Amino acid sequence: MKARNSLLTLLAIGLGATSVQAADEVVVYSSRIDELIKPVFDAYTAKTGVPITFITDKEAPLMQRIKAEGENGVADLLLTVDGGNLWQAEQMGILQPFSSPAIKANIPAQYRSGSDSWTGLSLRARTIVYSTDRVKPEELSTYEALADANWEGRLCLRSSKKVYNQSLTATLIEARGAAEAEKVLKGWVNNLATDPFADDNAVIQAVDAGQCDVGIVNTYYYGRLHQQNPQLRAKLFWPNQADRGVHVNLSGIGLTRHAPHPEAAKALVEWMTTPEAQSLFAGVNQEFPANPAVKPSAEVAAWGAFKADDVPVEVTGKRQAEAIRMMDRVGWH
Repeated sequence: MKARNSLLTLLAIGLGATSVQAADEVVVYSSRIDELIKPVFDAYTAKTGVPITFITDKEAPLMQRIKAEGENGVADLLLTVDGGNLWQAEQMGILQPFSSPAIKANIPAQYRSGSDSWTGLSLRARTIVYSTDRVKPEELSTYEALADANWEGRLCLRSSKKVYNQSLTATLIEARGAAEAEKVLKGWVNNLATDPFADDNAVIQAVDAGQCDVGIVNTYYYGRLHQQNPQLRAKLFWPNQADRGVHVNLSGIGLTRHAPHPEAAKALVEWMTTPEAQSLFAGVNQEFPANPAVKPSAEVAAWGAFKADDVPVEVTGKRQAEAIRMMDRVGWH
């Protein structure tokens, strides 16, 4: 966590939120780094005059901080990534529901909490990345097919410890049932070219370098690396286009249970679902807007259109524990 933000938190806890916050100030605890959220918050402040203070850290410490602060909390909003994390925050009791016609009009139901505790803001696909030197696109079809014997020693994956793979597995269980999903995971583990990597960047770089031929990554990691190196010898492929579609997850935001400024916070969330904010937020993050009326940036659109799995993102949380147990059983570490 940034030192200046830690100091703000200590002051807020020690002196009381009202002594360090302006009447309409909104405080956001964010697991997204400064450079990905500051342009959006600056735009809102310029438009409305409402100052926004954001505190950044990993999602687990932020959620534990909100829980520990309880009624003395300074956070109005929790901004984090992945439906699994948002579902966990909801289960911890640190979010409160609020029903907004504006949000419901802007964001499809599958990208919102069924209890109105959070809403998605931007979307990312977790998809296949392949070597353009060693793989033809017609050799690819589905996530499940990467378990086939012809991919033995050719697959790279990120660690199962990251929620992104837990959520992918959760949706695989939802789509195929536990028995079939476990067969797929066993096939993936058997086909690994090397031990799982710590992050998606390493997976893409391994594909580019020839360490493996295919991998599974979030699209925005690819976007950032491709921006740095347009000659990247790796490309995205959209799987499961003949059936359920590509696994899509999100970054989202929820109102904390003890938000000091709930009305100001609600206004910010509603604005973040509008076309103006959606274009900015998704563009900065190299993601897809959650509002279907908003087109992605030119860079993101260049990856091509795809059919997305329309399973509610909440499923990633509801099946998270089952997914983790399954990943452990098959030896995906």
